[in-house]
Amino acid sequence: MQQDILINWSPQETRVAVVEHGAVQEVHVERALERGLVGNIYLGKVARVLPGMQSAFIDIGLERAAFLHVADLWQKPLEGESLSASRAATPLRPIEKQVFEGQTLMVQVVKDPIGTKGARLSTQVSIAGRMLVFLPQDDHIGVSQKIPAALRDELRVRVQALAAVGVEGGKTGGFILRTNAEDASDQELAEDIAYLRKAWSRIRDAASRQPPASLLHEDLNLLQRVLRDLVGERTQTIRIDSNEQFHALMAFGREFMPAAAAHLQHYKGERPIFDLHSVDEEITKALGRRVDLKSGGYLIIDQTEALTTVDVNTGAFVGARNFDDTVFKTNLEAAQAIARQLRLRNLGGIIVVDFIDMGQTEHQQAVLAEFRKQLARDRVKTQVGGFSPLGLVEMTRKRTRESLAQLLCEPCDQCQGAGRVRTARTVAYDVLREILREARQFDPKEFRVVAAPAVIDMLLDEESTHLAGLSDFIGKPISLQAESALGPDQYDIVLL
Repeated sequence: MQQDILINWSPQETRVAVVEHGAVQEVHVERALERGLVGNIYLGKVARVLPGMQSAFIDIGLERAAFLHVADLWQKPLEGESLSASRAATPLRPIEKQVFEGQTLMVQVVKDPIGTKGARLSTQVSIAGRMLVFLPQDDHIGVSQKIPAALRDELRVRVQALAAVGVEGGKTGGFILRTNAEDASDQELAEDIAYLRKAWSRIRDAASRQPPASLLHEDLNLLQRVLRDLVGERTQTIRIDSNEQFHALMAFGREFMPAAAAHLQHYKGERPIFDLHSVDEEITKALGRRVDLKSGGYLIIDQTEALTTVDVNTGAFVGARNFDDTVFKTNLEAAQAIARQLRLRNLGGIIVVDFIDMGQTEHQQAVLAEFRKQLARDRVKTQVGGFSPLGLVEMTRKRTRESLAQLLCEPCDQCQGAGRVRTARTVAYDVLREILREARQFDPKEFRVVAAPAVIDMLLDEESTHLAGLSDFIGKPISLQAESALGPDQYDIVLL
């Protein structure tokens, strides 16, 4: 299935949509003020060494000095020994014997600044590519534990051979194969190796020319990651609506990823680029719980901290000849829609799908086969089980970044993310109980209720008899004050 990539750029935000057959499949968002520093490489200058803490403060040009612990200092491995083995076998030398004030060090941010704490650094440099992570100071070839064990040795040998091509003296550098490399061709791996080595060459060249506290390498922004991570054999076009960013991305692509850059186009249309495929409308829908299916059925998607649940319902679909066919066709359509929604919303972790109960085993197998077929188009790794005894399908999808809802939304200050608020009558009864509780402890002249207008209206109208009865019982007047600034279930009892 062919895909097109649309890029909407503005100084404050970059948005990317992946479209397949006219339907939005993925949305990526990056905001200028929220970009982290993790992965950035600086030429730092040691400002202070603290032997008591076995750490040093490094000036990398930020407002606060960054922090380097002795455990994050790169230790040169012995001959034929990997970095991890070297660290395990060699005791750490005191930091005061390894660095000194005024010294320049190439450092990489491993943790962003938080509050009053500066960034945390490491002198073990790593550069991430699409398939591989390059470790220029090491010669070890590692493989992600998420790649099946049966494939690891083969991949390790392939990368070792590709890394040695055109390298003199045997100093190839180290590589770690990412999960994405599981099905990679030799050409894809070779292109990634070439890109990573070129990036490292530019970093070393900058380190020899730039003064201390300079940024040598910034982790790729979203525009550049489009070329690195999203472009594949099925990509037809990459259209971007900014002329300036088009030329900048073209220059980057021609140098590092010429095959991907060949798909770049500058969009010059009068309509906003995201209007071409109603991307903004799809984003709005993806932030809701309900997803309507073309047949009249619908999905209910609920995302919790631990897992995501998807419930399939027939809704108004009555097009099939009998109920079994109605259920079967709704579930088939749902299988396609769920796979798309997982990508669009970027839902990860454990996912439980409650398809409508099917009486025929062959219908279950057909729905499961369709679901797996649709999920196979997902770039993110997924694993799907069969139908459980309760008729549920359990699956996992690798978490790669925040979900769309987590990125664009925050919990409601009224319901605190619960999705519901108490009714005005429920709050009114809470108010009456609270007044009775306060009357047993205090002896004011009057009780004043400050609450949302709907609650005050309830107490003045439908619950006026109960309010008057309570006032007589406690022997105190109760006055009411509506406050529109309060939430629907917020109130206060003032003692006068």
